[in-house]
Amino acid sequence: MKRRTFVVGLLSLPLLLFAKEKVINGAGATFPAPLYWKWAAEYYKETGIKVNYQSIGSGGGIRQIINRTVDFGATDAPLEPEKTRKYNLAQFPTVIGGVAVAYNLKGVDELRLSAEAVCGIFLGKIRYWNDPIIQKDNPHVKLPKRRIAVIRRSDGSGTTWIFTNYLSKACPEWREKVGYGKAVRWPTGIGAKGNEGVANYLKRVRGAIGYVEYAYAVQNNLQVAWLENREGKFVKPSVETFKEAAKNANWDPEKDFYEVLTWQPGEKAYPVTGATFVLLAKDEDRKEINREVVKFFDWAFRKGDKIALELHYVPLPEEVKNLVREYWKKHGWY
Repeated sequence: MKRRTFVVGLLSLPLLLFAKEKVINGAGATFPAPLYWKWAAEYYKETGIKVNYQSIGSGGGIRQIINRTVDFGATDAPLEPEKTRKYNLAQFPTVIGGVAVAYNLKGVDELRLSAEAVCGIFLGKIRYWNDPIIQKDNPHVKLPKRRIAVIRRSDGSGTTWIFTNYLSKACPEWREKVGYGKAVRWPTGIGAKGNEGVANYLKRVRGAIGYVEYAYAVQNNLQVAWLENREGKFVKPSVETFKEAAKNANWDPEKDFYEVLTWQPGEKAYPVTGATFVLLAKDEDRKEINREVVKFFDWAFRKGDKIALELHYVPLPEEVKNLVREYWKKHGWY
């Protein structure tokens, strides 16, 4: 019996030795997580290389890459060039999406919200669904006298950064009283962790309103509002309206592609559009792993557009992808 156990052990040993896989570890924004997970699954099938991505929020992704505890960080709140230089980081966009204002209101299939209404709700000044400011843009909708339950993020979040950046541009009062950032001092609301947490609250709480990345709204069958844009038109979040908002983007590699897509001009432009970004450490000893990360995202640029569209994200235009490739080449990773 002893000898048989020993033989089995010896036979198993080579399998254990060769079972070690190449793994890339990333963490950060919840905004692109559904897409990164799907890309990773397809990439693994094709290459045998695993990409582990933790959806912990943009704040966590930035912290982890600054501390060099992951191979790449991910954020929806782009870092200004001064900060990428300070922490010796590279930054590039991967995909474009939007933040939906989702709600749970039985019998209200279409809801239009002006910038004034969104601002008033998240400031805690508009407390009931039948408030005149909401009703005036929805004259044919019977809005209930129901208390509004505001749901917002509790963690450091790029989705919050995009949403509060939009509010700061669309609403002077918000800009003066709250401002924008990955975390802000909210005047009202219940906090939830991640886009997943906000979506779960919205499904459960009647009369709730909150902001989530559009893919999460679709996956969870949430009702989404038409929002007033910079031109005073009401537009619904969609791949087409995100594309319209991104039309005027100026992707500058010299600024590490820092670009904000909220409150853009255009009659069909969705006002809460944003890109999501990947952060890499430029340290000399990270060259090899950076090449592996770049191979993954280059594969996604070449083969991942169909998946992105299926999940309601907008792929980067080809000319922007080529700018990113030149940027990688400059750093010796491509």
